[in-house]
Amino acid sequence: MIAIIIIVIVGFVVFGVVKNSPKAKGKRGETHVHNILARLPEGYTVLDDLILKTSSGTTQIDHVVVSKYGMFVIETKNYRGEIYGDDSRQEWTQIIVTDVRYRKKWYKTYSYVTKNHFYNPVKQSLSHMYALKKALKEWPNLRVVPIVVFAGSAVLNNVVSLHHVIYDDQLLATIQSYSLPHLSDADVNQVISRLTQKNIRSQVDDRTHVSNVYAAKQNYNNKIASGICPQCGGNLVLRNGKYGRFLGCSNYPNCRFTTH
Repeated sequence: MIAIIIIVIVGFVVFGVVKNSPKAKGKRGETHVHNILARLPEGYTVLDDLILKTSSGTTQIDHVVVSKYGMFVIETKNYRGEIYGDDSRQEWTQIIVTDVRYRKKWYKTYSYVTKNHFYNPVKQSLSHMYALKKALKEWPNLRVVPIVVFAGSAVLNNVVSLHHVIYDDQLLATIQSYSLPHLSDADVNQVISRLTQKNIRSQVDDRTHVSNVYAAKQNYNNKIASGICPQCGGNLVLRNGKYGRFLGCSNYPNCRFTTH
């Protein structure tokens, strides 16, 4: 009986960790957003979990929506708590405040604050946008709209961005707010076909992709440390902005890369 109880407890802990791991939470968020995108009307095609080759390895894109009104590249985050960030920061901050009861004085509580950092999702979404444009260079005027959608219970009141950083219930309205056609029906079909051909998801396992991501991140950081823009190869110059000093690309406005 004791052995059975131990097995049950160990199994619960193992599966509990897996269930609540960042990867599992991310997959649940992506599934949730996919189900939202499935409600788009006819004329919108949804492509999930694309992996494209890049000069530094591979890049993984959660969702791409293709329509005659443009292409929407969607980065999904399944987070909770207060989110702090802007376009130029390298990392954003997640702050979770939990009320915890004292063990002996159950009628009293104290606040336990957890602070986490994660890579700027706007920069992540923009890098996906550039990868898509490079993969679809036959359509130089193709409108590609980056969107960061939070699928959890996060609060975005402290996020400042020139791009779409939205809650999941705003996703459909954001996409459908673009109503000026940019592509013909034939172009839409060709773009979908091209992306399907370039998608190497079946050839790349998660471990290989993660290794590529780490290598690309190291290369990215090395370029910044050397004063080189990781997007276009220009020089990084120190500038003053509304929220303090930051590094910007010398090729602005053609390149809008910034970082702290």
